This record gives sequence, structure tokens and C-alpha cells, in this order.
Amino acid sequence: MTGLASAFRTLAVTAAAGLLAVTGAVASPAPPASASPEPKAPREFVALASVDRTIIQEMRYTTAHNFVGEPVDGYRQPLCILTRPAAEALHRAQVRLLARGYTLKVYDCYRPQRAVDHFVRWAKDLADERMKGEFYPLVDKSRLFADGYIAEKSGHSRGSTVDLTIVRLPAVPTRAYVPGERLTECYAPRAERFPDNSVDMGTGYDCFDTRSHTDDPRIQGAQRAHRQLLGSTLVEQGFVNLPEEWWHFTFKPEPFPSTFFDFPVARRSVAGH
Repeated sequence: MTGLASAFRTLAVTAAAGLLAVTGAVASPAPPASASPEPKAPREFVALASVDRTIIQEMRYTTAHNFVGEPVDGYRQPLCILTRPAAEALHRAQVRLLARGYTLKVYDCYRPQRAVDHFVRWAKDLADERMKGEFYPLVDKSRLFADGYIAEKSGHSRGSTVDLTIVRLPAVPTRAYVPGERLTECYAPRAERFPDNSVDMGTGYDCFDTRSHTDDPRIQGAQRAHRQLLGSTLVEQGFVNLPEEWWHFTFKPEPFPSTFFDFPVARRSVAGH
């Protein structure tokens, strides 16, 4: 009986294996949820460099030199991605500035929602003030939401908003930020604050201060003229400035006026576009 029972067991195993081979039920294990492919950008998005290679790109959120103090979620590569109409409008503005001895420089372009979420988490962590000395020296961190410096949605995530400045040619590279180095207020005189190869705009980029308002009356002389040059050049090409930030412009009409995307800032997101 022992031999007969063994034979039946062998037959049962063999039959089961044949059935599974036919159905493919165990052909391969199910991939983990984390292995699902990341979203890609719609075809309306392009890398700015594919439209204009002369515009300088200094993508701050891939580095530690920003108000968070570390690279921001979703920024995989130092790359400016925009909707094609916005990128083409920047190209037209660049042509006009090059003729006057200047170039555009972008700090941030499309921003994934996961990056905005990172900003929100950081803003709620009141103990993390490692970059306060430069970016928000006069603002209590508990006021960042109420004062409008941080929000749970950003126009950048729609793909047609860009943060930028202008640089006098020939452009001298900006030195790299060293984490932990002494911080200077973003509204300090240009010679004292963190060096930037851009013209003097009165404050540094991402300065959480009313002096960053485009028409703040304390900004006069060459600083005001530089803001006006940037603004007038971009407005001619269909951009609209955010009055609270001299560096912030949105191309109108936006191809995606109410969609907030979350594909990563990476070449693969716009590969083949």
C-alpha cells in the first residue's frame, strides 16, 4: 500500500504541474507595487534645452542651496522641463536679451507635486530652520502658510511657470554652495549675500521677504531697472508675473490650467518628445 500511495501522490503532483503550465498561473511572481513604472510627461512637455540651449540652467532644488536645505523630492536631474508653448516663448525672450548682451537663467521650471508635498512637510517641521539665516530671516516659520510663502498646490506643477533671472554676458559660473557654510540674509547688499552670476535684483532667489515683491518701493536704481528689463521682456512674449516674486512668471494661456502633474524631473520623463 505504501508503494501505491506513493505512486498516486506522484501522479497528483505531475497532473497539477501540467495544469499550472497550461494556465500559466505561476509563470512568474506578481511584481511588487513599488515596481510600477513612474508617470511620464504628456507629449506637450519638453526639455527646455531641446528648444533653446543658450539659456542657463541653475536648478536649485536638485541641490542643498534652497530654503529646505537639501535636494527636493522628485528632482532627479538638473533639468528644466516646461510645456512647449512656454519653452518657445522663453526662446523668443532669450533672442531679444542676447541682442542686448544678456541671457536668461532659470532656477526652477516644472515642479512635481511630490516636491510641493516635500515643501509642506518641511514647513510643518518648525524645528528645522537650518536655512532661515538666508531665505527667511525675518519670517517666523509658523507663518509660512498664512503669509503665502508655502501652499499645498503650486502653479509650477502645471508646467508653464518658471522662476528665472537675467545674467550679463559673458556669464561667469556661480560657485557651488557648501552645506553648512555661513548664511547671509537674502536681501543683504549683493556683495555680501551668496554669490550669483545674475544681475542685482535687490534680493536673492526664493527670498521670503516683502523686498521680493516686484514693485517694492525700496528697490530702486539699477536693481529696479533689472527687474523691469526681465519683466518687460517676458510680458512681451505672453508671460504674467506674480507680484510677490520678481522671479516668478507664468505663460498664458496655459495648456494645462487645472492639472497638477507628478512625473519626476528627469530626462526619461520627456524622452522622445
